[in-house]
Amino acid sequence: MESSALITIGLPSALAIIMFGLGLTLTVGDFHRIAQSPRAVFIALALQLLVLPAMAFGLIMVFDLDPLLAIGMMLLAASPGGTTANLYSHLFRGDVALNITLTAINAVLAAVTVPVITNFAIGYFGADGEVGLQLSKVIQVIAIVLAPVVIGMITRRFSPTLAARADRPVRIFSVAVLALVSVGALVAERDNIADYARQVGLVTAIFCLCSLTLGYAGARLLQLAQPQAIAVSMEVGIHNTAVAMTIALSVLDSAEAAIPAAVYSVLMYVIAALFGYAITRNTSAAQVSGSSRVEVTKHRSL
Repeated sequence: MESSALITIGLPSALAIIMFGLGLTLTVGDFHRIAQSPRAVFIALALQLLVLPAMAFGLIMVFDLDPLLAIGMMLLAASPGGTTANLYSHLFRGDVALNITLTAINAVLAAVTVPVITNFAIGYFGADGEVGLQLSKVIQVIAIVLAPVVIGMITRRFSPTLAARADRPVRIFSVAVLALVSVGALVAERDNIADYARQVGLVTAIFCLCSLTLGYAGARLLQLAQPQAIAVSMEVGIHNTAVAMTIALSVLDSAEAAIPAAVYSVLMYVIAALFGYAITRNTSAAQVSGSSRVEVTKHRSL
């Protein structure tokens, strides 16, 4: 993919604004809450940093993806949880405070994990001649992922009024950029889009569903409460695909490597909504049933 001012300057700048907006929602207290829910944080981070890349690698092997698509899948797996996970967690009665804590930690760790996992994928799948993530590009990733988050947190600390005013515009901007980058990545590869959909449509859907399921089931198996399990599930299953696509397009200079994240960015919202409904339906039914029994008991006592 040929470089242009939009790709080399526009996208990294847009991602920096998005990450700045994420920083505006975070405080130092979000990191302090780790001590309050250490087990939940550990489970989520273990899944995010270890299990998801391993699962993505396994799916790549099973579906025999082309090298650049394989790198894109690993980049997707390495991308941190998105702020949309907080919204979905809220909608399905999850522990939003835990989500915020995990988002804060992931935003910091991504500056290291994304280059490490991406470099592994580039070396393993033999795409060194086409893409690369050398030291200068690693520094670029850190600059566009971590630095804006820190600046956003500092802004909120010293100017909460400005942070509150900027929050909504930045959120709208983030959604617009994600949509534009997704469409742009797909249009850039329009001649191959049918083949890519065949190759990564199913694999990204499976990856999303497995991520959500592992997050929820892992948390419940380790005896976390339902709200925390929902929070972990959404944090693990909903990725900041703007990070993956921007790095693929502007750092790796590959539209093909951005395709898995572009497809995932569409599928994850639908799959996460259906998954959230499925895991909370029985809870809601139980609450209604419990309320009915209370009403019957009250009626009989009268």
